[in-house]
Amino acid sequence: MKLSLHGVSVWYSNAVTQLRIAREAGFTGLELLPEHIFRYLENGGSYAEYRQLMQDNGIDITCINALKRIGRYQPHARAELIQEARMICHAAAELACPVVQIMALDEINELTETNRNTILHDNICAIADIGKPLGIRFQIEVVAFTPFNSLQQGLDIIAACGRDNVGLVIDFWHLHAGGKTHPDEVAKMDPSLIYGVHFCDGRAARKDEAWDEWILRDYAPGQGEVNIDSWVRALRTTGYNGVWSPEWLSPHAWEHDVFEAGKLSMQSLKHYGISD
Repeated sequence: MKLSLHGVSVWYSNAVTQLRIAREAGFTGLELLPEHIFRYLENGGSYAEYRQLMQDNGIDITCINALKRIGRYQPHARAELIQEARMICHAAAELACPVVQIMALDEINELTETNRNTILHDNICAIADIGKPLGIRFQIEVVAFTPFNSLQQGLDIIAACGRDNVGLVIDFWHLHAGGKTHPDEVAKMDPSLIYGVHFCDGRAARKDEAWDEWILRDYAPGQGEVNIDSWVRALRTTGYNGVWSPEWLSPHAWEHDVFEAGKLSMQSLKHYGISD
């Protein structure tokens, strides 16, 4: 088992500081946002220097989160997607990061289910093939407020793609708020298809309420409507022994000391009996 600080939990910090936050909080991994590492590179940093900082702090990059809007299908938009995939995969290879997260957002919501599935299949296959020679795997995150929001849909697309470097991240909030997945389904999974866990809380949108993640996810673990214990039990039933990353998408927490946020992230895992 490996515990990894999530870059979203310390949103307003930078890629260098996040390594020290992770180390001081007791993590051995960091789930890094591409915008943070690319901003570092654009402003004079290098992969070699960042690798040295990783070594100095004893922190591995466990995932780059994320390649978003993977349902882009119009020719120009899809070309941009493929270019982004190449850039993020190159970054992952440079940092010895084994996993890149991929996710669809609202770009194909209005299409039929058949067309959505065809687009996702074709794009995920193309992305997987870019990462394969580099040893990169891809964790699909099904997103609560999209039509592609259940565990079974994720498993179905993985089976259809037939690539051995595509799996899922088990994100407590997305699966809870999507309303179509029960923890018992996770308990029956092949653990080799689980590439990561996002340990988080929140609630689903209420009737006539907008899906605003900054409101719906602004909860510390144990304060929202997610039955965290049931998801943790389900994962333990599978025998999963990979990366756990506490994800606090919390505007309130972002305005506090980022080092304190790191410590609280670690404490939240330990509260539920998760340790490396």
